[in-house]
Amino acid sequence: MIYYISGGERSGKSNFAQKIAEDLSETPIYLATSRIWDNDFQKRVDRHVSDRDERWQTIEEEKNISTVIPESATVVVDCVTLWLTNFYTDTKYNVEESLKLAKEEVDKLHKIKANIIIISNEIGMGVHASTEIGRKFTELQGWVNQYIANKATKATFMVSGLPLKLK
Repeated sequence: MIYYISGGERSGKSNFAQKIAEDLSETPIYLATSRIWDNDFQKRVDRHVSDRDERWQTIEEEKNISTVIPESATVVVDCVTLWLTNFYTDTKYNVEESLKLAKEEVDKLHKIKANIIIISNEIGMGVHASTEIGRKFTELQGWVNQYIANKATKATFMVSGLPLKLK
């Protein structure tokens, strides 16, 4: 089953995803997709780690997330935005190639018999990006969000810490 959780920054997505995972499993997995870009980001990662107790296992994978998700597991994938950033930078900001690679990976997730909880951001609802690279990434993020939401079993939009059921 795939759960899709989206919303703005600090909207409560991670806490909501963690609660679902803990309700589904006594031994959930946190799949971190981020690269550590700087000290501030390391602090953010450290805060997320401290939010989880000893029941949680952490796996790090920057792009090929389907290769590390065990059958029958409950996994929180955090997050699509950082995962897409890895494709986007590695393809030298090629939107089409990044979109193709991301969709292929999402399609592989549907073949895994596991509870997969995917967290994403609605970055297109905020300030208009000031650079062409940023505007293209916003479009890429929107298209991938639509693709994942369409394929998900359940979809939730988070606003001010409150879940809005989409499907």
